[in-house]
Amino acid sequence: MDSKVRAVLFDVDGTLADTERDGHRPAFNAAFQELGLDWEWDVDLYGKLLEITGGKERILHFMEHHVPEELNRSELGEWIARLHKIKTRHYVGMLESGGIPLRPGVARLIRHLRDRNIKIAIATTTTPENVTALLKSTLGEDSPGWFDVIGAGDIVPGKKPAPDIYHWVLDQLKLPAEQCIAVEDSENGLRASLAAGLDTVVTVNGYTRFQDFTGAKLVLSDLGEPTKPFSVLEGEAGVANGINGSGWVDVDLMLKLKG
Repeated sequence: MDSKVRAVLFDVDGTLADTERDGHRPAFNAAFQELGLDWEWDVDLYGKLLEITGGKERILHFMEHHVPEELNRSELGEWIARLHKIKTRHYVGMLESGGIPLRPGVARLIRHLRDRNIKIAIATTTTPENVTALLKSTLGEDSPGWFDVIGAGDIVPGKKPAPDIYHWVLDQLKLPAEQCIAVEDSENGLRASLAAGLDTVVTVNGYTRFQDFTGAKLVLSDLGEPTKPFSVLEGEAGVANGINGSGWVDVDLMLKLKG
């Protein structure tokens, strides 16, 4: 195996699956309803709230800008944590029902990396419960064990775009950033991975399509499948399309990006 790519680090929300609009957003709304709140995060509002990384941080930001009178609650931090825990329960329930599939190419690439003995890791600010539930519902009960490192939730103090989670995962992998590639979907995620020194492939979604991806090695519609190739949106299109004419991300393409 070429040592230029020894590990691939995946973001989760929006990268492995389109979880934001049809997963986290309705789960937040269900939690608000359960606690008797008249808050409603519609698709457009949630798109703006995604500029804030981290669910608890997103709730606080919403309260500060839309319902400041609610900030007078006693033990506000504990109340937000409880609200977020209820939201996580609703979200995990949605995953367990099979309501959120993986994005194109994700399962194929993960299996390909394992076949090539390249380490795989998760680097996300979503909760560990969310990560485990998504993996089990889409890849199988034992799939969390496929990952060499799962970095998730509040394991580091700084959320993306801070690079903390990537530094933590790289430390656990005991690998230098130069031998790894990150897969992200958002500007905040890209800023975090670049700050950690990682070459990054971006796969956009409806919320992130027009964000600034300066510095990414490649910006794609998705990871691609043999039956449905990706579209190159930014970056080294010649490299992407020049790997045996393929239109999907695999180890050979990643090695070419490193070259």
